[in-house]
Amino acid sequence: MKPRDIAAYVFLAVTWGLSFLVLLKVVHAFGWVGAVTLRALIAGITLFLLAAVTRRRLDFSAGWWHFAMVGATTVAAQLIGLSYATPRIGTAMAAILVAAIPLFSMIIGQLWGLERIAVRGLAGLLLGAAGIIILVGFPAVPVTASFAIGCAASLFSSFSAAFGSNYANRHLRSARSLELTSAAFLFGGLMTLPLLLAVPVPALPRSVDFLYLAILACVMSALTYVVYFRLVASIGATRTISVEFAVTTIAVLAGTIVLGESLTLIQGFGAVAIIGGCILVLDPFPRSLKAAALPSASPLV
Repeated sequence: MKPRDIAAYVFLAVTWGLSFLVLLKVVHAFGWVGAVTLRALIAGITLFLLAAVTRRRLDFSAGWWHFAMVGATTVAAQLIGLSYATPRIGTAMAAILVAAIPLFSMIIGQLWGLERIAVRGLAGLLLGAAGIIILVGFPAVPVTASFAIGCAASLFSSFSAAFGSNYANRHLRSARSLELTSAAFLFGGLMTLPLLLAVPVPALPRSVDFLYLAILACVMSALTYVVYFRLVASIGATRTISVEFAVTTIAVLAGTIVLGESLTLIQGFGAVAIIGGCILVLDPFPRSLKAAALPSASPLV
């Protein structure tokens, strides 16, 4: 990985890890459908305005159907599942189930022949999954029907994100990140807009709620997804999606510090395992540096 890729990876991990806290406030104010629809539409419009201000010509010649598919999966389905699940199962559990995305991505990528996962990468994914299990332990709330549906919605969200990322990697590899992100959010927001008739905004939001919505849409959605899709094109879908392991760790730490959720020593070991899994999957150290560190038989060979 290049230093630029590593910086993008860290940026996504921190920003998305903290986004769960903001998401809770936005869902509470706008409802779970309103949170998704307004977030997606604002993010999409922001990116189109950015392109207009910078006089960047957008190219959608790859076909509207492919952009719509990414919007339906990576935006609409993923955010609907996540926004529905988070208030019902809590930020920590939602973040931990989000970390299943790399596992889904690995399976889809293998089935589609997009990537070949080496033993090192597979070991990293398994180590990350083990860390998630350690980090979660057992749910701190009773296992009710609402909790079970919330978990199912979160897993559906994770699968949708993995499917959409691999679909973009397969069909829209030539598309630039700005075009891909802006179109995906606009399509995703338009697809969820009719659901507001069934699940309307519960009450008139406060001014601070609109601020949270703007942060979630413009920074934690528009900007991060541009970085995300650019990273997918650079290092592949599975390696990029492994950022969810780090997102989980940061989200749990944020929940512990801000929301007062408990974090045990065993869960600390789980966080370390997740970070170790990320390192194995990403393999951030260039092969040339590894080779240089080894003694060579002859400098002339």
